[in-house]
Amino acid sequence: MAELRKVVYPGRSELVTYVAVVLIFVTVVTAFVASLDFGLTKAILAIFG
Repeated sequence: MAELRKVVYPGRSELVTYVAVVLIFVTVVTAFVASLDFGLTKAILAIFG
């Protein structure tokens, strides 16, 4: 319980900023993986028919 009293919770503005950063990062990584998957699929199909 003593350790829980030391925890500093983020304020509303910090929380909104953190959520926005996480959502943007997840969107960028998802787009990257999807484009990589699409590109590799096209390449494999072009090579092996």
